Amino acid sequence: MFTPVPQPDLPAVPALAPVLSVSALNRFIRETLERAVPLIWIAGEVSNLTRAASGHLYFSLKDATAQVRCVMFRNRAQLVPFAIANGQQVEIRALVTLYEPRGDFQLNVESVRRAGLGALFEAFARLKEKLLAEGLFDDARKRAPPRYPRCIGIVTSLQAAALRDLLAALVRRAPHVAVLVHPVPVQGEGAPAAIADALRAAALRNECEVLIVARGGGSIEDLWAFNDEHLARAIAACPLPVIAGIGHESDFTIADLVADRRAATPTAAAELASAGWFAARAETFALGRKLQGAIGATLAVRRQQIDLAARRLIHPAQRLRESAARLDNLAMRMASAAARVIERQQGRLGRLQLVWQARRPDTAARRSRLDGTRSRLHTAWAGRHGELAAKLARLGDALSHLDPQATLKRGYSITRAADGNVVRDSKTVAPGQPVSIRLAAGTLAASITRTD
Repeated sequence: MFTPVPQPDLPAVPALAPVLSVSALNRFIRETLERAVPLIWIAGEVSNLTRAASGHLYFSLKDATAQVRCVMFRNRAQLVPFAIANGQQVEIRALVTLYEPRGDFQLNVESVRRAGLGALFEAFARLKEKLLAEGLFDDARKRAPPRYPRCIGIVTSLQAAALRDLLAALVRRAPHVAVLVHPVPVQGEGAPAAIADALRAAALRNECEVLIVARGGGSIEDLWAFNDEHLARAIAACPLPVIAGIGHESDFTIADLVADRRAATPTAAAELASAGWFAARAETFALGRKLQGAIGATLAVRRQQIDLAARRLIHPAQRLRESAARLDNLAMRMASAAARVIERQQGRLGRLQLVWQARRPDTAARRSRLDGTRSRLHTAWAGRHGELAAKLARLGDALSHLDPQATLKRGYSITRAADGNVVRDSKTVAPGQPVSIRLAAGTLAASITRTD
């Protein structure tokens, strides 16, 4: 029974307004529930299961007199290792809360397990600690299976798929090894005692050199026979090496921990028991191939030696004939090669001559072309020279009209003041000021006597 832990500091009823709203009341109740009640395990029967399109699960958990609504969100639901269905007896780990929009009391489910698994796990843990303290799991007391067993014993059910897997693996890996099956139930109330009796009987008969205890995979309840204390002690007391191949790779039982060797699956147990023979067969094949290669290499060397010896036994006259034939062949090849070289060079020379003929300059045509060009150049130069001379004459005539000397020759003169400036206005000079007068021929020095 769940006893809530006292909570002396529970939140007071909010007094934000004289009258609470429904939302404020539901929020207060939800917070109070979640603070007062921690995550707990609750057992019951699943009913009214609904799977939403979003992946969330909605169901009721009930017993003989009451029920409660539950919700499990998709990220939690997808971690459940089995399909939840109506009518299942389960144990859920949940948070007690209130769905505020409707005021519904409900459980937010964190995880689900089948009812009774908690007790099984607890029993498994207690037995494991007990046997561990006694040293039944110590590697020092465990024995290695024989490398080349002549007979392998199998303790399992005749109807089990594990038996077929074991036999198939042994036939594939070590078909010459004898197999002795000890049929026992591997599930149910009497299974542990039957398996322990089969182990003791196999040890007494002493027909096998190694024993395999095997069963296929299943739930923890299906494999519970192999978590029995009496069976664990029988495995530890067995004088023959015991290999456990129980369940799948993720399944671990007490028998796995006590056995001399643990295999992940029944097939792996068969592979472990036959590992020596399988490796020996591979080594035999490898040695056979190596021997075959060595014999082949030796025969090849001997054949070469025989060939060399046979060649040394050839008659000298035959060797001379063979040498003469080789010499003639070489001479023919040399002559043929020389002819091919000469032919290639002649072809190359012909091509070069054609290229030279195509590129050789035509001196007569070019000389005629040069004479025509010289004549045209002389004619063009003479015409151009006449044009330039006439133009020069015209420019000379036009320039002569602008020559100051010609103006002076017509009786004009140029008067300059003492500072050298040309006198253009009588007002720019004063009486008594010296001036110079340039004539067409010579210069006069004068003095101003009057200005008008």
